[in-house]
Amino acid sequence: MTTHRDTGDKVILALIGAGGRGTQIITGMQQCADGVEVKYVCDVDAERGGSAIRELTDLQGYAPKREADMRNVFDDADVDATVIATPEHWHAPATIAACLAGKDVYVEKNVCLTMAEGRLMKTVASGGKRIVQCGTQNRSADYAFSAREYIASGKLGKIVTVKAYCMLPGAREWILKPDSPVPAGLDWDMWLGPAPAVPYNVSRHKAWYDWWDYSGGAAMSGDASHIIDLARMALGDPPLPRSVFCAGGRVIFNDRRDIPDNQTVVFDMGDYPLTLEASQYGNYLYKTPQEVRFSDQFPEWRNNATRIEIYGTEGLMFLGRHGGGWQVFGNDMELMAQATGYFPDEKHHRNFIDSIRSRKTPNAPIEQGVLSAAMINLANLGYRSGKKQLYVDPDTGAISENDEAAHLDDRKYRKDRWLADFLRRQDG
Repeated sequence: MTTHRDTGDKVILALIGAGGRGTQIITGMQQCADGVEVKYVCDVDAERGGSAIRELTDLQGYAPKREADMRNVFDDADVDATVIATPEHWHAPATIAACLAGKDVYVEKNVCLTMAEGRLMKTVASGGKRIVQCGTQNRSADYAFSAREYIASGKLGKIVTVKAYCMLPGAREWILKPDSPVPAGLDWDMWLGPAPAVPYNVSRHKAWYDWWDYSGGAAMSGDASHIIDLARMALGDPPLPRSVFCAGGRVIFNDRRDIPDNQTVVFDMGDYPLTLEASQYGNYLYKTPQEVRFSDQFPEWRNNATRIEIYGTEGLMFLGRHGGGWQVFGNDMELMAQATGYFPDEKHHRNFIDSIRSRKTPNAPIEQGVLSAAMINLANLGYRSGKKQLYVDPDTGAISENDEAAHLDDRKYRKDRWLADFLRRQDG
């Protein structure tokens, strides 16, 4: 098992999943603090990773090794931590395997796709044995901390209702391509990993966000996970909801995709309802633009696709991710308080490196990442089980009165894939 070096010593990283976001994260981490080096760029697709290797070579003066099998990375005692930026169905298995190999982990959202995966992720990281930072970077943002402090102070009054939005632009028609031979340089079996074995299909490989086998959906799992996590943080990290109802469907294009393009969710949080609108349509809706993310400006809240509205008895808070900051309005839209934001990627990456060295809990610990992921996963389970209301134990996440949803959450890993037997044994 790896033993971490003393504070201030070199930190050796490895990237698992070398797409665009993975490249952004690993190059950002290499630059965010002194003494950070990247030894591996790992991906099952030989066409990916070249950009990351070139950029890292320029930054650190030597080229990281290209690797196709993450197990070889986990076996290297030099590696202190791994960045998991694979498709979503690999997030939990890769994180668990890395922790068992003695590595710290930065894992992109949505951190898991089932309740069982979340429980195991917490188990392998418990007691400070492993540092696991979730890729929900709002938890390193000054505006998220100050929004939470403002609400906790009571200035917003009693929270009455919360409305979260992840209404993404860019709807397009989707056509299922026929199965075809596996492209040269791609280990398709390893790409599928714990998911069912199927013939190669470019519509699965390149559009994995549209399949339940690999994802919880681009709008829900890919982006609304950020929104829900930020809302939970601002509200003081409440436990899971008591019940969940999710309606929706394929509204724009009635094609053969698994994933709906429009979902409306109602979470019963006990003292207040929290609603979520997750969708992909309408170019009049847009994420916080670049000129707002890196400035002291605020978004145009009415058209902001990723805003949160927190209604209290004394005022209404608009809260935005991507550096959107927050504003509170009272009677006649009087501005009562505000805090500008700044896109927090760099702070989040630096917090991970600092946590590796100090062994202190990171800003986005796995415990909170699992709870935020559970809310997204519960919404999808409700939708997939016939748009039926789910009743949930807020402390355990156990689902009652919906056997189909509980069955869907019992995600079966392929028996011939590594880690499958271990996961089944550990979760009883």
